[in-house]
Amino acid sequence: MIRFLTAGESHGKALVVIVEGLPAGLPIVIEEIQGELARRRLGFGRGPRMRFEADEVTILSGVRHGRTLGSPVAVEIGNSEWERKWTEEMSTAPGSPSKILTQPRPGHADLAGMLKYEFDDARDVLERASARETAARVVAGCLAKALLASVGVGVLSHVVQLGPVVSKATRLPELSELETIDLSEVRCLDENVAQAMMDEIRAAAKVGDSLGGAAEVIAYGVPVGLGSHVHWDRKIDALLAQAIMSIQAVKAVSIGDGVEVAGVRGSMAHDAIFWSESKKEYYRETSRSGGIEGGMTTGEPIKVTAWMKPLATLNRPTLQTVDVQTKDSTVSFKERTDVTAVPAMGVVAETMVALVLAQELARKFGGDSVAELARNVESFRRHLGATSSATHP
Repeated sequence: MIRFLTAGESHGKALVVIVEGLPAGLPIVIEEIQGELARRRLGFGRGPRMRFEADEVTILSGVRHGRTLGSPVAVEIGNSEWERKWTEEMSTAPGSPSKILTQPRPGHADLAGMLKYEFDDARDVLERASARETAARVVAGCLAKALLASVGVGVLSHVVQLGPVVSKATRLPELSELETIDLSEVRCLDENVAQAMMDEIRAAAKVGDSLGGAAEVIAYGVPVGLGSHVHWDRKIDALLAQAIMSIQAVKAVSIGDGVEVAGVRGSMAHDAIFWSESKKEYYRETSRSGGIEGGMTTGEPIKVTAWMKPLATLNRPTLQTVDVQTKDSTVSFKERTDVTAVPAMGVVAETMVALVLAQELARKFGGDSVAELARNVESFRRHLGATSSATHP
């Protein structure tokens, strides 16, 4: 079973991620990890931190000469600002910070965390609650994508809404178009709306405000039968929903047509099943279900959409709050922020989908080595084809 654990604070010395359960023999090079982390920094409307965030990556264990050993993989992501600015404020040694933050920010974990853990300083909460933690997830996702690629599964994301601007395109982008998506300043393949999205970002930035939006994740080549209809916590759409909802500032998730399907009749809500005599396989001509039925993958492309709220830290101090020490009304303090992080959120959502698929792939097919896993998947696919052909001569 593949699982991962992240540790570290936003302005701490480093983030660390440990990924357990990867089979032996998976090719891993540090340049691929750095490339995925660079994708997370993409997007028009990001703050100045993205320009100097170096993401200093060190593989600590679990990889030898570019291949996994089957043991836990540990990766460290160093904070390039640590020595210059944060060694005293984020010191692990006994002592006190130079300044405590007592004006919790609405929309953040600040106040709830302070009350839960009996902290008097919001920094004790915000450092771990920060979306900087997603850099560690992206590293784990890079390993998951490598595993998926070994059996012909690929995952991509693209922005479909930014603020009030919504792409009307209905065609699912192909894996070959991911580079083109990343070249877009808003990671939107729909050129007709990309410029309008950037205009909205400029308008929000001018008045110190922020924007939310949505990103769609598509996975191709996913074998049929990942997940299960048997238990509530094994349904793959439930696992995907939890994974996407765990991303900071994401407030909703949809599978396939999502909420839209609730407004149509049943005759227009489902994906008709067809048989291809030439390929000897079943197929669908629509993707309303997002490639999932009854908690299991159907073999069709997976489609998941993540909906992100506008960032709660604004570039103008306008959100009213209460000072937890004096109880006086005030405005929330400001940390560095972006106008929008929707393009980056798409990369993180892509990561979380890849991790869920990798976990369920390993659960279904097993294998102590990548070669064994690949054989098991290929054997299943051949068996499925043979069974389908026998059923439909």
